[in-house]
Amino acid sequence: MNDWQPPQQVNLVDLSFMDTRFKLIEVAAFLDRVQHAGQDTDYRVTALKSALQFLSQSEPDRAKQVLLSLSDPSEEPIAKATIQGAAGAYQIERMKVEG
Repeated sequence: MNDWQPPQQVNLVDLSFMDTRFKLIEVAAFLDRVQHAGQDTDYRVTALKSALQFLSQSEPDRAKQVLLSLSDPSEEPIAKATIQGAAGAYQIERMKVEG
């Protein structure tokens, strides 16, 4: 009755490489499109480009670093929301004006 075998280790590269490859090509294509449209100085594009630096590091917390680099670092809530929804990246210029 004791026929249980522990699961074999999953090959994460086999499982996720093609999907990850697609996402990386999609990021590159997005950057090409916004550059062609003259919109590559938008704060969100700048933040995205800055976050890309974490991908080539060998530290084990790359996802955390990317997320934090795109997140609002302020700890105090704002008095009133000026927009509905999230922009996806923190606008550093706002921090300089308010801070």
